Amino acid sequence: MANVSVIGSGFAGLSAAACLAAQGHCVNVYEKNATPGGRARTFSSNGYLFDMGPSWYWMPGVFERFFNEFGYQVPELYQLQLLDPAFEMVFGDEDKLTVPAEYSELRALFESVEKGAASRLDRFMKEAAFKYELGIERLVYKPGLSVFEFADTSLIKGLFRLQVFSSFSRHVNAHFTDPRLRALMEFPVLFLGASPSQTPALYSLMNYAGLKLGTWYPKGGFGKLVEAMTRVASEQGANFHFNSPVQEITASGSLASGLVVDGRKISTDAVVATADYHHVESSLLPGEYRNYGSQYWQKKTFAPSCLVFYVGLNKKIDRLRHHTLFFDEDLAEHTRQIYHEPGWPAKPLFYVCCPSRTDASVAPEGHENLFFLIPIAPGLDDNQETREEYFRVMLHRLEKHTGEKDLASHIDFRRGYCVSDFIQDYNAYKGNAYGLANTLRQTAMMKPKITNRRIRNLFYAGQLTVPGPGVPPSIISGKLAAEQIQKYFKRVNNEVVI
Repeated sequence: MANVSVIGSGFAGLSAAACLAAQGHCVNVYEKNATPGGRARTFSSNGYLFDMGPSWYWMPGVFERFFNEFGYQVPELYQLQLLDPAFEMVFGDEDKLTVPAEYSELRALFESVEKGAASRLDRFMKEAAFKYELGIERLVYKPGLSVFEFADTSLIKGLFRLQVFSSFSRHVNAHFTDPRLRALMEFPVLFLGASPSQTPALYSLMNYAGLKLGTWYPKGGFGKLVEAMTRVASEQGANFHFNSPVQEITASGSLASGLVVDGRKISTDAVVATADYHHVESSLLPGEYRNYGSQYWQKKTFAPSCLVFYVGLNKKIDRLRHHTLFFDEDLAEHTRQIYHEPGWPAKPLFYVCCPSRTDASVAPEGHENLFFLIPIAPGLDDNQETREEYFRVMLHRLEKHTGEKDLASHIDFRRGYCVSDFIQDYNAYKGNAYGLANTLRQTAMMKPKITNRRIRNLFYAGQLTVPGPGVPPSIISGKLAAEQIQKYFKRVNNEVVI
């Protein structure tokens, strides 16, 4: 049995800890914050329970697969509710698309917007289903270390259909003409990845995940998922150390020999670093042991950061869904101001989550729990004056959509969160919220490596390495790192590695 140290307790860290402990290792997880979950932490105030980060529960099969490996079914750990409607998109006064959970109703919606769109949606979804089945079931479980991982007949045959070298926006535009339908299909990559024009059409699998497999909600919020994963990892034998920031990874020759945690030296046989990759390399490792220098990170395309507000209202809002996307401004312009000419958006798109519409436990009776989010370029100055300006913009447009007046007078709790907070809480490079953008040049083997080139027992996991940003990919990333550590120990012990 080896001593393995995991840095960070976000989804990647929890996944790695559970898998490694199940393999029989002595696992210690070191977390700089007071609670587990990383960006998916929760906090309570004034009777409200706020999810700090993820709010879209897509790809339920990934969660099921993870828990099944430890003998659990998801309903034994937390309860899921299918959202119907899944979400609503606002394009202007009385111009909105309410997206149903039932696919036959979705077809009818598309047809009502654009003649012939229902049959084109069928074709789009058939292709997306193939990408999902091949991509999510197989490709994302590859560690991205060698081209030979993909030397599989079925993968090679399916490469053309995966549309890895085609543009996502071009793929969408080939199927739909109405700008509202195009926006509906493109929004997942804007909020979670990259500019649609720079994203491979492979990622239409996200449309299949959200529109065909359903948009779900874990009752009690995403904190229930964090609790479940922490429980599983603890039951396997993993030990958690909170308020324990890692200050250094010590190395001797080609091996990591220990950690310095809050001033204490701790010996270890292997390390999984699930904290921000750039932070680990630039702040925890001596220069000679780093995979990448500062210029490497400066050239990378990052997914957005975001401006978030957690808001409690002492009244109910009838005309608001669980998920509402405000696309009543120009999508291309906002995208340009995230990826091409980084700056605060002149006319932002934004997102509002109202989990109290589904779950009474997250707000006092008669109150609403609101989560506002504007995707922005990482690295922006987020001074208080700017935050206030954008909050007023979002609140005004929410009032216009819902017909409510003077919502500001009903706010009994508010907390802002932006670039500087991501840096402070997560050591996030430029305050990024979602990791690296899923561009063609940052996919699979072209992402930062899961292994360290110079330290044989140091491995990386999380949203800045394979398979990429998002909750399901982060869970998979932790599993991949755990598998690489197991292979490392087999090599050390002269066992056959398969």
